[in-house]
Amino acid sequence: MIARPSDRLAIAVAQLNSTVGDIAGNAEKVRRARAEAAAQGADLVVFPELFIAGYPPEDLVLKPAFQAACRAAIEQLARETAEPGPALLVGSPWVDDGKLYNAVALLEGGAITALRYKVDLPNYGVFDEKRVFAPGPMPGPVSFRGVRLGVPICEDIWGEEVVECLAETGAELLVVPNGSPYWRQKGDTRLNIAVARVTEQGLAAIYVNQVGAQDELVFDGVSFGIHTDCSLAFQLGGFQETIVTTHWLRQGGTWRCENGPMIAPIEDDRADYAACVLGLRDYVNKNGFPGVVLGMSGGIDSALCAAMAADALGPDRVRCVMLPYKYTAQESLDDAAACAKALGVKYEITPIAPAVEGIEQALRATFSGLARDVTEENLQSRARGTILMAISNKFNLMVVTTGNKSEMSVGYATLYGDMNGGFNPIKDLYKTQVFRLSRLRNEWKPDGALGPDGVVIPDNIITRPPTAELRENQKDEDSLPPYSILDPILERLVEREEPISAIIAAGFDRDTVVRIERLLNIAEYKRRQAAPGVKVTLKNFGRDRRYPITNRFRDPGTPLPAADASPVTGKPVKSEAFDF
Repeated sequence: MIARPSDRLAIAVAQLNSTVGDIAGNAEKVRRARAEAAAQGADLVVFPELFIAGYPPEDLVLKPAFQAACRAAIEQLARETAEPGPALLVGSPWVDDGKLYNAVALLEGGAITALRYKVDLPNYGVFDEKRVFAPGPMPGPVSFRGVRLGVPICEDIWGEEVVECLAETGAELLVVPNGSPYWRQKGDTRLNIAVARVTEQGLAAIYVNQVGAQDELVFDGVSFGIHTDCSLAFQLGGFQETIVTTHWLRQGGTWRCENGPMIAPIEDDRADYAACVLGLRDYVNKNGFPGVVLGMSGGIDSALCAAMAADALGPDRVRCVMLPYKYTAQESLDDAAACAKALGVKYEITPIAPAVEGIEQALRATFSGLARDVTEENLQSRARGTILMAISNKFNLMVVTTGNKSEMSVGYATLYGDMNGGFNPIKDLYKTQVFRLSRLRNEWKPDGALGPDGVVIPDNIITRPPTAELRENQKDEDSLPPYSILDPILERLVEREEPISAIIAAGFDRDTVVRIERLLNIAEYKRRQAAPGVKVTLKNFGRDRRYPITNRFRDPGTPLPAADASPVTGKPVKSEAFDF
């Protein structure tokens, strides 16, 4: 029987948060979304890419048992569509003729009525889908109630060929399931790509993106529609789950959305802050931690992390510990207490002197006759790390790591000390961004945040010069250039991969650039051991920037190592304080 073409379609956009590996939980979300969309009068519910598996599933998707469980879930959902309600367009891994595909299934009338496979598998940046999936054949449209829907999957619209093939084979409307992760200004890029495909083929498009976080990646949602004249048909909000039914009418052979919702996305620093909060919340909750613990130093990094934790989980699930030593200023003690009070989190003070002095006593014979140096400084950080990990073990709280991207770039951190922890919400924020987001949080917080309103980070924490307080009168700028100089150099080295000569030509001091490039290179082994953290920039450490630890290459603009330096790393025999 040939379905009579419809001139109206009610398409529900299910901008939802799946969990990798939770097949039963994700399937239950599909059921609840179908019921909600039915109440809204939807004909079809569209879910994000690989929704049943969760995205990205990485090598988990290679397990035959996982593949079979995903297929069984889709088949069961298909049977349930025999009951009244909308049809479903759901993403899942799918094995066909011995090949594993990134697929989407149309479920209607109790059966799987169509399957389409992703053609263009991304293999750059944070993506490595060619590692696990086979590319699908060029697709034609699927027929739904007499309407020919083109279903390109995520990366399939980033090039011309797949959408062109769909148009040539009769597609009338594009429905695009996506797993497109956030980084700053990514929304503009997505919109421009969609507009390009709409312009080329004259087909309206519905772009459905997932929301939520998976390890380092955050998905911001911001699903949207584009009319054939490239005007915005609808747009959903960012960083929150929602199910919205959009109403489409065929007019003169093209499809237009009637009165689609228009929600302006949050952008720039606000979006970065919301991404960090969502990333921390999902990492803690999806991994089953009852709460978090972090060291509250009185400095800006730990204050911002504490604010993010309170916003992500609620103040009652956040425990902050001040770990003072003889170099801790009273000002730091006062600021830490004031911040904890403003946030409403649990707060305690645990002096580390007994631990530090006990370790020094144990090493007294080994270190006999040797001058005190950075070794003793790092004992303080490692004592703090050990105490936080002990609290974590005893109370099952995840330790939040609080180092920023500037510090991790140049190795200004202590292995098994302040680098200890399970997750770092500010790992991909440079220090100058940390200052901006701290000021921002005092005047704004994202929708759905669980922390208190108003000023939560005392002004003195923001205006006070940063210090590690590992020795008398220590300041970060004793060891590093001012962050206003350091961060632009790092952004050019890390995000843009600019050669030293170009950075110097842009007006930066040659000796400073050379030194920072060297520190960036020799800190790779530390970054390899760092906790995961939220990606907010174009290129983060870990998923994006994957440099070898053993690496003899140096930018031709870098001078040869000094005679007293290692011929391999260029690192002086007597290293700088933060190289260990």
